[in-house]
Amino acid sequence: MTDEIPREPTQLYLISPLDVGGAFADRLARALDAGPVAAFQFRVKNVDQHEAARLGEPLRRICADRDVAFIANDSVALAKRLGADGVHLGQDDDSIEEARGALGRDAQIGVTCHDSRHFAMEAGDAGADYVAFGAFYPTTTKETKHTAGLDLLEWWQGIFEIPCVAIGGITPENCVPLVRAGADFLAVSGAVWNGDEEASVRAFNAAIAGEF
Repeated sequence: MTDEIPREPTQLYLISPLDVGGAFADRLARALDAGPVAAFQFRVKNVDQHEAARLGEPLRRICADRDVAFIANDSVALAKRLGADGVHLGQDDDSIEEARGALGRDAQIGVTCHDSRHFAMEAGDAGADYVAFGAFYPTTTKETKHTAGLDLLEWWQGIFEIPCVAIGGITPENCVPLVRAGADFLAVSGAVWNGDEEASVRAFNAAIAGEF
């Protein structure tokens, strides 16, 4: 990867655990207050949209108060209902065109591209605001069907201006190679929520800062 154009520092992109009830809102506030976080993805499964909206609204407010982008996972309808800053789409979800039509031109629309250069180029051509690659490391957050290598980040960063997100088993201890390879964002979940969220956010940002 060339260094002709200085790259902005890598940023954190937090993804919620599936259980966002109880005291999670307090945990989210602590995590966001522990250091720079660019975005938070609201990801719940097996609940209807009314319940998802009830759970998501206080979290959206916490993000808005801290100028952190609030991204709904999978559902354009939920993103619109919550007034989210954007939506993250899987390969089997609504199209980017449909999401853009529903959410407007300022919405942040991201697309899961697994380990596929083809999917990523298609998403870029369709107007995605970012593409997500992974999994880079073993993860227990969700079933891993695709494994991505550092060369994918290097290739994307060397050719395209659209930001890329690295996801999958990322921890403060193993994130530096991803930062060096060109990940614009590190999408993390278990490494933050399975322990002390404040300490984890601080550790991630310290590792990132060491590379810039």
